[in-house]
Amino acid sequence: MKFKILDKEIVLEAPVTVYEALRAAEASNNKVLAAKVNGEVCELTAPLSADAEIIPLTFEDSEGKAVFRHTASHVMAQAVKRLFPDVKLTIGPSVDDGFYYDFDSEVPFTQEMLTQIEGEMKKIVKENLKLERFLLPRDEAIKLMEERNEPYKVLLIARIPEGEDISFYRQGEFVDLCAGPHLFSTGAIKAFKLTQCTGAYWEGKSENKMLQRVYGVAYPNKTEMEEYLARVEEAKKRDHNKLGRELELFTTSDLIGQGLPILLPKGARMIQILQRFVEDEEQKRGWLLTKTPYMAKSDLYKVSGHWDHYLDGMFVLGDPNDKECMALRPMTCPFQYQAYLNKGRSYRDLPLRYNETSTLFRNEASGEMHGLIRVRQFTISEGHLMCTPEQLEDEFRGCLELAIYMLKTLGLYEDVSYRFSQWDPDDREKYIGTPEQWDEAQGVMKKILDHLEIPYKIGIGEAAFYGPKLDIQIKNVHGKEDTLITIQIDQMLAEKFGMEYVDRDGVKKNPYIIHRTSIGCYERTLALLIEKYAGAFPLWLAPVQVKVLPIGIEQHEAAEAIYDKLTSLGMRVEIDERNEKIGYKIREAQLAKIPYMLVIGAKEVEEGTVAVRSRKALDMGAMPVDEFINMALEEIRTKAR
Repeated sequence: MKFKILDKEIVLEAPVTVYEALRAAEASNNKVLAAKVNGEVCELTAPLSADAEIIPLTFEDSEGKAVFRHTASHVMAQAVKRLFPDVKLTIGPSVDDGFYYDFDSEVPFTQEMLTQIEGEMKKIVKENLKLERFLLPRDEAIKLMEERNEPYKVLLIARIPEGEDISFYRQGEFVDLCAGPHLFSTGAIKAFKLTQCTGAYWEGKSENKMLQRVYGVAYPNKTEMEEYLARVEEAKKRDHNKLGRELELFTTSDLIGQGLPILLPKGARMIQILQRFVEDEEQKRGWLLTKTPYMAKSDLYKVSGHWDHYLDGMFVLGDPNDKECMALRPMTCPFQYQAYLNKGRSYRDLPLRYNETSTLFRNEASGEMHGLIRVRQFTISEGHLMCTPEQLEDEFRGCLELAIYMLKTLGLYEDVSYRFSQWDPDDREKYIGTPEQWDEAQGVMKKILDHLEIPYKIGIGEAAFYGPKLDIQIKNVHGKEDTLITIQIDQMLAEKFGMEYVDRDGVKKNPYIIHRTSIGCYERTLALLIEKYAGAFPLWLAPVQVKVLPIGIEQHEAAEAIYDKLTSLGMRVEIDERNEKIGYKIREAQLAKIPYMLVIGAKEVEEGTVAVRSRKALDMGAMPVDEFINMALEEIRTKAR
């Protein structure tokens, strides 16, 4: 058999394993964890039966990390079964930053139990148990799991399609149903830590039993793990759900309900600044502002398809079977279509760009909600653009350029990635339209994205029910990925709503529609900004830009005059006239992350200056008031970061 391994080509006779082929090509060392064989990730013990290209994988590769962490989850599961034999196994995948395993336990896991499990895991690693893969026919597989009293594994086996391999892995006395791949042995897991235990419903459905989910991290050495744990601690400090409350940007109330945050004055001011910035920029780019109702009769959503495809995510007011039943809007598109339908349109009216600062309502599952990242009522920079086929690429580019401008201005551009979200042809019920329409829409979008050289990943099944989309993705400080901005191409809803234009040839046609946001959900954006800047916002965004700090009562009059002058120029200013020591006032202003502090003592009053300090504890020295004003206004004008 011929094997291409890195820059070498070798010939070996069967039987041979992946590891043996790598070793023959001098491409194996103690850092190699697994390999890609003709694009498929395989363990090193996998037998080779045909010519192949083999790429070794280390912990530096995402696939190598996944194999390493998945093996760590098996080590944890073995430790749990040794300590608590009555616990039932479910699933234990690797995740972006580690691994978890869900257990059905009648007794909730405590921190003391996690410590016990860690201790047992260390023993298993020291035992250096080999992980051995074996296959069983369906009836024998079910019998094995029934004998081991693992009902969840029996359920999982029943779902494996006929004809597919049913594979297991054995390490010592422990056996688990698993597709793999895995490491050679447990001894490779040099450093690990169990980080937390939470509740998780079986299969993520609230009607199912609550399980115990134990999370952990694993690394090839202790140094890497400690560096990771230090980053986690830093992330906790930046967590918007903690920091946003400490800085008095938002709060929540059990009387109001989950997923319904209250923006406090400082947070509300930041949202207002962002909204004004977005609406002004959109106006410069030819967008026309609309304001549409927060609710509509079910009839509207039935035409759009939301009633059939999104009803579980909507807040319905009244009996869904009643003709006069209303629902709060989960999106604005069908409302803005009515604005388009206000009168007849011709090709001369296109492109027609409608934008709106839209308050929306979505019935998110309770387990999905988190701070300002995922909520049930939110405000979004929404827009819908109607255009001809010839205008589509230029208009799509314009929407993308607007989004990129926003991201760069906010300082989030370097943190995002792109996903081309497509339909799933194997799950047709989720979508409207024919396969031919989807092929056409996705083909058009692919051509545009490739022409614009957008570095996207493909997300099958992530499309909206009416069309493909470009999702601009971003991760919070904990590594959880969410969609920040979306640009969608839709060729279906215009026809459903009877939206037409008269083309140059006199024929009525349906326009293409681009659904887009320019800054996404304001609440989510605020959360990401809190985490990005750890609350120390750029001057133009800061809810309080300047704090005026008179040293004593004798300087109050001068301080108030400076306060009045700054506020008259539109700056957001506070004055601290409390009878406290100036050092205490400065420290409080720094903890509140206020960009500039203006200290005024007798000398400053006499000379007509202010002593300027930044929140970084830097003493910028004394300067005339007008000099500080000019400096600050230029920083605001340029939106410097």
